Amino acid sequence: MRARPLILGIAGGSGAGKTTVVNSIVAGLNSTEVAVIQHDSYYRDRGHIPEDERLGVNFDRPEALETELLVKHLSALIEGSSIAVPIYDFTTHTRTPETVHVEPTQLIIVEGILILADPALRQLLDIKVFVEADPDVRLVRRMERDMSERGRSFESVVQQYLHSVRPMHIEFVEPTKRYADLIIPEGGFNEVAVGLLTAKLDSVLYRNAPGPD
Repeated sequence: MRARPLILGIAGGSGAGKTTVVNSIVAGLNSTEVAVIQHDSYYRDRGHIPEDERLGVNFDRPEALETELLVKHLSALIEGSSIAVPIYDFTTHTRTPETVHVEPTQLIIVEGILILADPALRQLLDIKVFVEADPDVRLVRRMERDMSERGRSFESVVQQYLHSVRPMHIEFVEPTKRYADLIIPEGGFNEVAVGLLTAKLDSVLYRNAPGPD
């Protein structure tokens, strides 16, 4: 019988290095029974709003994300059912018709800036991690990502950072650090912390692995 999946939450500010930490963990694990779910996939569809008004939406507030759907999906995975994760288009701020099929695995990693802000979601996380990085480092990383991957202009990235990303980080993201079981400074560059976390996960997954028939 398959054991209950282990749910690992990776939180932290935009550009803190969460994805680097996740990739390092996945690469370092002995198990391939790993699924990664991005909280960003659950941004609410803004297709009902005129295109010129979508940029005015504050995407850094908790209510911008359909976290209740993520909670429902994680609960389904825990119960042994597969899920269909939405695909979000950041250039149009809408969900695409396609979804990503995810099966239950030994380890499920959930990544996002606000995953520790929602009590119902926190309740499902077995291990909670907060990734830290200096604000200037996070800003530069966000600029590189948004300009290269999301088609944003330099001016729009700066304006969004000043008017929503930074104040929302202070109000909603930074306070959730108190819920973390582990805080990783310097993001994915902290090889010692990431290595210790990976070793801990390996030991838990080994204990939970199904035995021979």
